[in-house]
Amino acid sequence: MTEAVNYRELNGMTLAYLGDAVYEVYIRQHLIEQGYTVPTKLHHHATHFVSAKAQAALIKLMQLDEILTEEETTMFKHGRNATTHHSAKNTNIVTYRISTGFEAIFGYLKLTAQQERTDWLAQWCIDQVESGRTEG
Repeated sequence: MTEAVNYRELNGMTLAYLGDAVYEVYIRQHLIEQGYTVPTKLHHHATHFVSAKAQAALIKLMQLDEILTEEETTMFKHGRNATTHHSAKNTNIVTYRISTGFEAIFGYLKLTAQQERTDWLAQWCIDQVESGRTEG
């Protein structure tokens, strides 16, 4: 058995790295369950959920709906404020940083074994995108 990782000692980019993978699995499973099976269509539909723009919109909704815990908000800021050594692709740096914060939340939840909360938050995000709340 491996020793637990102290998430507080990790760089925000590291949390986001893990969180990106965690969130992506939820989205991929959701799309397959919706009947998408062709890889190009899966990728196209996934961008509505996993793009920096979509994730930044989801963070705004999380703040509006006040659904983040204090610790999740701290982890969001930790990811958002992390120093990066590469430029954002297909978006501006502010949106990229916000989406990095979004991913850091999922990395934190995974490392702290908060499976129920992770499931709930991922489903909440899916519901927001599906309802069109992230558009505009």
